[in-house]
Amino acid sequence: MIILERVSRIFRSRGEAIRAVDDVSLEIGEGQVMSLVGESGSGKTTTGKMIAGLVTPSSGRVLFEGRDIRTLDGAARARYRRAVQIIHQDPYACLNPVRTVGDTLAAPLQLYGLADGRSRNAGIGELLERVELTPASAFVDKYPHQLSGGQRQRVAVARALSVQPKFLVADEAVSMIDVSLRISLLNLLLKLRQETGVAFLFITHDLALARHFGWDGRIAVMYLGRVVDVGPTRTVIEDPHHPYTRALLAAVPEADPHITRTKPRLRLRSQDPPSLLHLPSGCAFHPRCPWAESGLCDVIRPELTHVRAQEVACHVAVREGALPDLAATT
Repeated sequence: MIILERVSRIFRSRGEAIRAVDDVSLEIGEGQVMSLVGESGSGKTTTGKMIAGLVTPSSGRVLFEGRDIRTLDGAARARYRRAVQIIHQDPYACLNPVRTVGDTLAAPLQLYGLADGRSRNAGIGELLERVELTPASAFVDKYPHQLSGGQRQRVAVARALSVQPKFLVADEAVSMIDVSLRISLLNLLLKLRQETGVAFLFITHDLALARHFGWDGRIAVMYLGRVVDVGPTRTVIEDPHHPYTRALLAAVPEADPHITRTKPRLRLRSQDPPSLLHLPSGCAFHPRCPWAESGLCDVIRPELTHVRAQEVACHVAVREGALPDLAATT
């Protein structure tokens, strides 16, 4: 359904080029889940916004059902805009403060001719019930400032669902919600996925959340704008091939027994990622990587290469068929 073909996005800062997304290729089929994982600044949100049509790629193509979204016009463009929706990270900024909940949900229904008059009110009530804001009558006339963060995000989810999309970009959709409410909202998204069959790009910095939401899907790990590890979620988490993926796993809190069973102890050479303005030569992760080899990793940039069920951008993992025993680095 959605294919990214060697997509890049370059921004300008003080006259210098920042390659926020660099040569990314992904494919997400109908009803599938792709989790996109990485630290802040890795390019996850920019990738999601390019899929949603909110940011234009500097190069490469975003294909929706086989067509470049930049070439869509008329009915085809409207169909794409309806089919691909985004749930933003910040529930406090994504809703219009002068619109009631009812007005917010009525707008897309009216725009796409999905309901009017009495049926529109019924549709709004049904949407609120689907996101577990009940009774609907208690929320329909409220403004965003009268809602909690979790309630606002549920309204945002209801708005995305209102046009019956085929694809949802969930951009850190639970990261700004109180910890006590995150799992309930995540379970709501899982329930909606099962009920509607909608495909997801699930963006998160937390591998534990990616595991919970997309265990039966695929995962792509991004570092400084590039995908460095991609494959079935179960395989990548249980047998990570890239050092950066192992570092992310090492950062998962001990409370998750599914992760900690295979969680490695890993000491990076540096805790801080380099600036996007001054990326290292060769593999961008080599200044932090305990496996980095001088004359190789600091000179030649690795490309994604098949290693068993995954694709990994790591010279050592490709050569050895896996990373060496972690005990050697502790």
